Amino acid sequence: MDSKTALIGMSGGVDSSVAALLMQQQGFSCMGVYMRLHSVPCGGANHSADAAAVAQKMGIPFQVMDFQDAFQENVIRPFVSSYESGLVPNPCIRCNRTMKFGVLLDRALDMGYRYVVTGHYARIRQEEATGRYLLYKAADRAKDQTYFLAGLTQRQLAHIRFPLGELTKEQVRRLAQDNGLLTAGKKDSQDICFVPDGDYVAFMEHWAGKTYPAGDFLDLSGKVVGRHRGTVAYTIGQRKGLGLAMGAPVYVCGKDMVKNTVTVGPNEALFSSALRGCDWEWYPFPALTAPMAVTAKTRHSQNEQPAMVYPEENGFARVEFETPQRAITPGQAVVLYQEDLVIGGGTIAQAL
Repeated sequence: MDSKTALIGMSGGVDSSVAALLMQQQGFSCMGVYMRLHSVPCGGANHSADAAAVAQKMGIPFQVMDFQDAFQENVIRPFVSSYESGLVPNPCIRCNRTMKFGVLLDRALDMGYRYVVTGHYARIRQEEATGRYLLYKAADRAKDQTYFLAGLTQRQLAHIRFPLGELTKEQVRRLAQDNGLLTAGKKDSQDICFVPDGDYVAFMEHWAGKTYPAGDFLDLSGKVVGRHRGTVAYTIGQRKGLGLAMGAPVYVCGKDMVKNTVTVGPNEALFSSALRGCDWEWYPFPALTAPMAVTAKTRHSQNEQPAMVYPEENGFARVEFETPQRAITPGQAVVLYQEDLVIGGGTIAQAL
């Protein structure tokens, strides 16, 4: 396998366009691939045509590859079943692990390409002493995407390149403009790609062919205070859209999927001092064996919080925060850092 070959995951946006450009400038033999994952149009944009146009401008081969069946099994089905189990999943993290750096990586290796390249903002370095691949934050802190990438394995990191890791978004757009790429001014996509209107409940009902039954809102004492429109429609910490008049603001504090109830309470009821996480991927070492001081994020937009992480049995780990954290949500990712280095990433199993 030629070490200077790269399959570029091209989404039709400016980031992946510039990632392809940079790899070509570094002397790599490149091929562009647009992954067709679903049939939902996103904002009316023809992203595959934009990706094809950029590849043509660069003079590299390009293919649209259909991965819709794999996306249904690896992302959409777990997305729906997680919500139905009372969790709040993060489909972008799962898509990165199973699709972009899962099925696409497998296809790339089968085709004889050494690397899969995307326009993510993160950095990968191999540690000489251990040979392990380490994940670091991007130079552009505002665009850093390590929260969404902290489920990648050592095998995957060995075959991934993130050429935008050292650049700012402003530099990326300037490179696209200077090289005449039509995606230079294209807006970034923000939503879940297969639910562009944000109504994930309607998507789930259509996909699963069923409706989710209404049930009771309960207060913290268990008293019925209203009716909800289906437990899957609510997330921990939610205030808007509850339709409850209780004399003071209330928030979703818990859900019981078996009893079909949603518990609401005051903001102070949302704080937890610790969490238990599962499905961990560790970077400086194969497994956590001793307590460690870290900073932690339980959602992408959150500022990192000082914490200690403790190993537990059966691959679990407990994260204890210096100060209680609001709305820790099972199903979401927890990512641990020491400065720029990602120590590990897991899934929140329980708020403690």
